[in-house]
Amino acid sequence: MKRYNPTSKSRRNMTGINFRKFVTSAKPVKSLTKGFRRGDGRNNTGRITTRHKGGGHKRRYRDIDFSFDKKNVPFMIKTIEYDPNRSGFIGLVAYKDGERRYVLLSKTARVGDTYIVSETAPLTSGNRLPLKNIPVGTFVYNVEVKPNGGAKIARSGGNYVEVSAKDQGYVDLKMPSSEVRKVLETAWATIGEVSNDENRLVNLGKAGRSRWLGIRPTTRGTAMNPVDHPHGGGEGKQGRGRRRAISIYGKPTGKGQKSRRAKKYSNKFIVRRRKVGKK
Repeated sequence: MKRYNPTSKSRRNMTGINFRKFVTSAKPVKSLTKGFRRGDGRNNTGRITTRHKGGGHKRRYRDIDFSFDKKNVPFMIKTIEYDPNRSGFIGLVAYKDGERRYVLLSKTARVGDTYIVSETAPLTSGNRLPLKNIPVGTFVYNVEVKPNGGAKIARSGGNYVEVSAKDQGYVDLKMPSSEVRKVLETAWATIGEVSNDENRLVNLGKAGRSRWLGIRPTTRGTAMNPVDHPHGGGEGKQGRGRRRAISIYGKPTGKGQKSRRAKKYSNKFIVRRRKVGKK
């Protein structure tokens, strides 16, 4: 971790990632980048559907390969790069046939390492295999929910999923949230953990740094008027006046309350619900 001299109150506890230790190239490949509209929490009619989002620094989008559709062709890591759109490091890889792509790197990846996407790939960090060929107890990331549907699970910095059991064509995966979920054994996953595990230790230090990231301030419901929030109103500081804490839309929120729909389509794939509430 990188620490700063306390030149101001906000600087005193601020920390960051020492990118010079990991990143080998500062400029992305132009053919694999494009412009895009930042997520500002609005839907197609302009209404806010996700609060506390907006602003932030302008970014270029790096086209990351999450489908891994080029199988049985080895590739080598050429550079390790920072991606402003995700917390893990990405790498420019060159396949043996000459094609170049960006991929999400594992914790142990280094420039010059060679990996492969294959059903018979060795069980080493960075290689990609079907879940049925990965032993129980192995840590994996970039996991597919459906076969050939592209990596969806465990993609943020330092994250991983544990293969915990196999039964009747399904593999049980223990998620970072402690939930245990079934996935078809023909879905693919990459062995190892996502790079940049120090990301969770970063202390932003000041409100302005959140704004650079596109995170807007959160106002407490109790500080609002009754017209703006169910917890609002009252003279002085008040309790919420109801048994359950609810959001601005009247839905259960916080304090470990369950908000999952009773008829959610994926309920049948959940073996054990995640642990909620205070640790």
